[in-house]
Amino acid sequence: MNENVAHIEHVDTPDGPLIVIADAADRVLAAGWSRDELAVARRIHPALRPSTWVPARTAAGAAARAYYAGDLAAIDAVAVAQRGTALQEAGWAALRAIAPGAPLSYREFAIELGAPRAVRAAASICARNAPALFVPCHRVLRADGTLGGYAWGTDIKRALLERESAH
Repeated sequence: MNENVAHIEHVDTPDGPLIVIADAADRVLAAGWSRDELAVARRIHPALRPSTWVPARTAAGAAARAYYAGDLAAIDAVAVAQRGTALQEAGWAALRAIAPGAPLSYREFAIELGAPRAVRAAASICARNAPALFVPCHRVLRADGTLGGYAWGTDIKRALLERESAH
């Protein structure tokens, strides 16, 4: 872990408490529906993981509140910071391009990445996504339309998808 101090914000949402951890540049390092700050922080790549965090208002917290108030595009402008392989980083960028209410299957997501046979890699990219909501991996489903997994639980994933399909 490095010695950087991050900002942490707890946002009350209809889906439960959302924890947002952002670096000093206000880029989201991780976000998740939990009361456990360590569980959210552990999802941050070790090279980016702060050693401490302090409570603070963040741009991401404001965007999350706007998202839940009906402005689904509010999360799109929030900067994020993740570190991974070239394919993971391309995948995280591609996830941000999936429109609300228009989920893809893992296979379609792999095709978007230019690797149509890499369905498992596409699923792994979603599983390793730390800034949930802001990099909307919840918008990727199994080929049969079922939810598949989600780090913060399938109930959260279902609620996010229902909220987005209603708009």
